[in-house]
Amino acid sequence: MSKNLYSFLGILIGILCINGCVQNNPKFDLVSPQASTKITTFAYEYLEKGPITITAQIAERSKGGKHDYYSEGPYWWPNPNDLKGPYIRKDGDRNPDNFIFHRRALGNFSKTITTLTAAYIIKNDQKYIDKIQEHLAAWFVNKETKMNPHFLYAQAIKGINSGRGIGLIDAVSLIDVANSLSYLSSRNLLPEPLIIDVKIWFNSLIDWMTIHQYGIDEKNNNNNHSTWWGAQVAAYAKFTNRKDILDSCKTHFNNQILIQIAEDGSFPDELFRTKPFHYVNYNLQAWTEFALLTFSDDNQAMKNQPSLSQLQKSIEFMIPYLTEIKNWPYFTDLEPQLDIYSFDYLLFAYWIFGDVEYKELWLTLPKKEEQLSSNIIVWEKIIHHE
Repeated sequence: MSKNLYSFLGILIGILCINGCVQNNPKFDLVSPQASTKITTFAYEYLEKGPITITAQIAERSKGGKHDYYSEGPYWWPNPNDLKGPYIRKDGDRNPDNFIFHRRALGNFSKTITTLTAAYIIKNDQKYIDKIQEHLAAWFVNKETKMNPHFLYAQAIKGINSGRGIGLIDAVSLIDVANSLSYLSSRNLLPEPLIIDVKIWFNSLIDWMTIHQYGIDEKNNNNNHSTWWGAQVAAYAKFTNRKDILDSCKTHFNNQILIQIAEDGSFPDELFRTKPFHYVNYNLQAWTEFALLTFSDDNQAMKNQPSLSQLQKSIEFMIPYLTEIKNWPYFTDLEPQLDIYSFDYLLFAYWIFGDVEYKELWLTLPKKEEQLSSNIIVWEKIIHHE
């Protein structure tokens, strides 16, 4: 059989798998009673805490103002030969002295919103909605505490620049916020004036990500950064009902699949990193989120996406290593041992392709202690349109 015929059959099989995608998959209990209790326990703690936005700590080295998000490139260090000069890069080696307050605050905000939303889904208690409103107002509306809708000063490098397009990777946690908002707003659980203000904020962020040079740079990085750019923009567009942006996300998805994925399903750019196992799995998480956000509302588009069969190749590339880690051929000095856990992209791949093996592996692999699964509860609601 010719190579071209094999390729055609591979694409055809991928499309047939996709035909049964998302809505047709049988449902199962995603979260155990113990995990639900853990979620509501954390949510109860969040009820006792007020919002902490980026304005709570001024970044002295930032070129921006009080309301401008700031962070510093994690892998950049002082040059031992020129301590007062520009920083130098050590890929995969995090500098503990870099400014991280804003990044942590944004991550905590996302975790809070997602956990409170999941707790509402579990308990149907208005007190969680009330607390969500307080946090949304603080981050997106209140003139004293809100964050400006851009990442102009993210991942700055001392002596080199005041920010970079790569810094948009810091905003990945906002995907879960946007998903929570999509769920809450679709059920009219939040006041309309608040939703209008929050949508204005996210629309401004979309515009910045798609027009500013930093956003364009991130879009065209041709690695996990480009994937996360697409997943972010799709999540924000889904919440704000920007069909024009979602349509452009489909084009970006198909283009990046061709650029990033090799014939064997690997991500060559990620495999050359100092922590290839981490970055391959990180990119797969981005790709499955991107796929669900971009195509799950359009079954016809889902059925006609050969690019999704390429994505499935990447899932299949990693499966053997998740079950037999000793066979991983890409160990490095910074990644001599591998952290195997229940990667959520396996569940997302089950939702996309309908392969029960992915679900079973997701259920079988150990959970990280800090894995709350709040985001999974919200994802299920928006993907299955509940």
